[in-house]
Amino acid sequence: MVRTSIVGAAGYSGLELIKLLLNHPDVEIINLFGNRSAGSRIEDIHPLLRGMISKEIETFNEPALNEIDLLFIALPSGQAIPFVKNAYESGVKVIDLGGDFRLDDVNEYKQYYKHDHSAPGLLNKVAYGLSEWNENEIANVGIVANPGCYPTSILLPLIPLLKDDLVNGEFVSIVSYSGTSGAGKSVSENMIFAEVNESVRAYKVGNHQHVPEIKLYLKKFSNVQANISFVPHLLPVTRGIYTTIQAEVDNNVNEKLCIETFNRYYENSPFVRIVYPSIPEMKNVTYTNFCDIGFTISENIITIISTIDNLIKGAAGQAVQNMNIMFGIDQTEGLLKCSKKKTYQAK
Repeated sequence: MVRTSIVGAAGYSGLELIKLLLNHPDVEIINLFGNRSAGSRIEDIHPLLRGMISKEIETFNEPALNEIDLLFIALPSGQAIPFVKNAYESGVKVIDLGGDFRLDDVNEYKQYYKHDHSAPGLLNKVAYGLSEWNENEIANVGIVANPGCYPTSILLPLIPLLKDDLVNGEFVSIVSYSGTSGAGKSVSENMIFAEVNESVRAYKVGNHQHVPEIKLYLKKFSNVQANISFVPHLLPVTRGIYTTIQAEVDNNVNEKLCIETFNRYYENSPFVRIVYPSIPEMKNVTYTNFCDIGFTISENIITIISTIDNLIKGAAGQAVQNMNIMFGIDQTEGLLKCSKKKTYQAK
């Protein structure tokens, strides 16, 4: 039994973690921690948990680490570092759902996250938690940095094609759309219902904090230094990520080659589904840990479309998948049961 606690239990990702962990046969939730929510009961903050769990949210205390095997941290960037440090020094494994340990360059971290990194000595002790591409490292470290939701939707479809030299990395256009839950529970005027409803808007164009993360791990896993353009948008929906990627391909690249590549890399990846020749739809992945990928090729341009649930595969679900890897549990445990071996055919 893996004994776990959650820092940031009152947030959206914290809620999803609780729901998934309650359904996991090999996990026990020991403590729920929060700051402003401390003293409240989790079922009062998240009423849908009534009858499922009843715990008071506590202020974090280091002695509590002696009672657990794994600490989940679901906090905004800059807030997770002291908790990660305390857990690591206590011999407790950590999965950070935020951005504090995804980058290996403290200067780049400061540039994009707007504050200094206070534990640079831990950065070389972290595995990036892209489950399908980093399983061995995840299984053998004490700290896992869960990927961002946008990067998950981009890296999973793009890495195989770059790695097999099927797409030209000289210019890759990426346009993504996110539901409003990606911004967390913080209140700001531009996130209220009247501002987002019946509208779509781009934001952080050219300076989104996920840009260096995307570049870093495209390079690490595909060995290609891709030149990317990334434009995120806000959708008037609660959850989901929808990503469209376009790049040039050579004359000899066709659908059959791409399908063969996806099969080779994802044949045994239970949560990656190649839906070609269909076009992925966000409604088919919400509340699941799936990433659906489709593509078309026309006039030497490949258009790749992927979609995930930002709170599940983009956060809590991938965190549970990584926990399973860290503790030698089947990757699908606590998540939707699905086939571990699958291949696709070009139509």
